[in-house]
Amino acid sequence: MERELRSHIIKLLNADTRLDGRKLTDYRKPIELEYGVTKTAEGSARVKIGETEVMVGVKLTTGEPYPDTPDQGTIIVGAELLPMSNPEFEPGPPGIQAIELARVVDRGIRESKALDFKKLCIKPEEKIWMVIIDICPINDAGNLFDASSLAALAALKDAKYPGFDGEKVDYKKKTDKKLELEKLPIAVTVIKIGDKFIVDPDTEEEEAIDGRLTVSSMEDGSLCALQKGGDTPLTEEEISKMLDIGIEKGKELRKKL
Repeated sequence: MERELRSHIIKLLNADTRLDGRKLTDYRKPIELEYGVTKTAEGSARVKIGETEVMVGVKLTTGEPYPDTPDQGTIIVGAELLPMSNPEFEPGPPGIQAIELARVVDRGIRESKALDFKKLCIKPEEKIWMVIIDICPINDAGNLFDASSLAALAALKDAKYPGFDGEKVDYKKKTDKKLELEKLPIAVTVIKIGDKFIVDPDTEEEEAIDGRLTVSSMEDGSLCALQKGGDTPLTEEEISKMLDIGIEKGKELRKKL
């Protein structure tokens, strides 16, 4: 059955269409973004791309800096893939999928310098702000990478510092001081199936992928992060085409912010 589905998908792609009638580089509709979806987090957002829905919360807590970066705060990204979002997900410790999802989101934010980590330092060598980003898919209908990356960025934009007296954090006290974002990296995952390239795969198309490249780009189109996935190696020419698609579609997603 899987071979038959893959053959059918490739046949459609060769005719410049897909299972749901989209063109190869069309995102599903609607693409929706909502800020402030929970009051318990310092920042939160929900993103829907077609039937895929992801919620992200941001918590700000204090901690000790790492020895090699005594004057810098940090981010910690985690993803929990719950069975309610996809029956193939299992409860328990994060699996490979959850770890990779968190890593892709982390890399785009970290490598773009979206946050100035030095501004997260409270007292060098003693205390820093730690930005904890929790990714929670509500419904996995494909392309969690792009939905999660966009939701994480939106949640960071929404985040405000909790009350802090220099020693303790008061989460019941809200402030108007926003978490300052320096850059807005947008991630677009480009999929290779056969010799064709698509974006925003649904779950059936994800089963047929040969290669995957998540392209994170800046407002000016410059690259800040790449993450390769899939079993098939990519040629230099294929990577170049995927980069062009990723950067161009990034402009489309950026408008949603």
